[in-house]
Amino acid sequence: MRVKQAFLGCIAVLAATLAASGIARADTTKAVIAKAVTDCPLRDAPFSVGSPLIDILLSPAARAVLDKAAPGRLDKLPPFFASTTPPTFAAILSLREAVDILQIKPDMIATIDAELKALPVTAADKVARCARYDNDVPIFTLPAGRLRLLLFEKINGFRYGASVNAAREALQAMANRKGWSMLVTDKAGAFNRATLSKFDAVIWNNVSGDVLTLSQRRAFQDYLARGGGLVGMHGTAGDPVYFWDWYADTLIGARFKGHPQTPQFQEARIAVNKAHPLASALPAEWRMTDEWYSFSTNPRAAGADVLLTLDESSYQPVGMMDQDLRMGDHPLAWTNCIGKGRIFYSAIGHMPETYSQPEHVALLETAIDWAANRRAVCKP
Repeated sequence: MRVKQAFLGCIAVLAATLAASGIARADTTKAVIAKAVTDCPLRDAPFSVGSPLIDILLSPAARAVLDKAAPGRLDKLPPFFASTTPPTFAAILSLREAVDILQIKPDMIATIDAELKALPVTAADKVARCARYDNDVPIFTLPAGRLRLLLFEKINGFRYGASVNAAREALQAMANRKGWSMLVTDKAGAFNRATLSKFDAVIWNNVSGDVLTLSQRRAFQDYLARGGGLVGMHGTAGDPVYFWDWYADTLIGARFKGHPQTPQFQEARIAVNKAHPLASALPAEWRMTDEWYSFSTNPRAAGADVLLTLDESSYQPVGMMDQDLRMGDHPLAWTNCIGKGRIFYSAIGHMPETYSQPEHVALLETAIDWAANRRAVCKP
């Protein structure tokens, strides 16, 4: 399915946002640098219009197919969109979703797809595809007797540094206040069975883009099935395209549709399901300003127990070019179970200011306590 024009229309706004915030990475750990990754997803997959756009741009032969179909268009795209160095939008789109941006006529797609599929996937292509992944295992020491958290910040797709930094600062302050032990890393090599077993819960801080190798995916799934916890924040479920269906459809349980753009940030009313196990520290409702996600699929269909819903009558759920973002029933934060594991996701958190909002801080604190508690009740 092609990305809606409404989503494409926000490129200029995102470019301005990135220019203002910077795209500096953060990693507060040392790591054992491992051998180059060889088990990245889609390493051996044939080129096609469904390939990650970044993989097409990394291949001179595949890029030549695009250049022929859309002469000069690639050179005019903003760097954050067409860069082959993460973080980049090219990692969270396939060519199928980018045809409008490249001004490729619909009747040319089949021809482009056939030309791409005819290309060999070379050894160099495989190396280039795997370069954005890592096997670097963090070196760390965690004190005994404390709740242990892994704050994960590897981002290959869209990175809004201001929100990532604000979330980290809020969580570090929370850890100090609560006596938690928290490791911060952007090394996906932490996702191995031995390392994950040291943590009570993992927090994904606005992670965007496919970031785990095949073996890391299996280790993460096994960790959750055995009783680990996950807390996902905002951009962790904000990609327009996913290349790991289990992550979007089972783990998160919802697919991103879009967010308002006129204006992007609006005050809205949040309603709390007071029957939910995580509701005790929250008021029955509150109002706040943020970038409000809508989803094309409802997490209730994936078995989620919804904690927060968004009152669509309290803001304008309209995207660029009048995209209708109404869901009717509009989940905003929810919990779910994976085996014995506890999953929490909240769509709140684009604006840095949200991480000092009392209700949002209480929400995250309660969610982390719950996700890290192996005795906590998880409603399937």
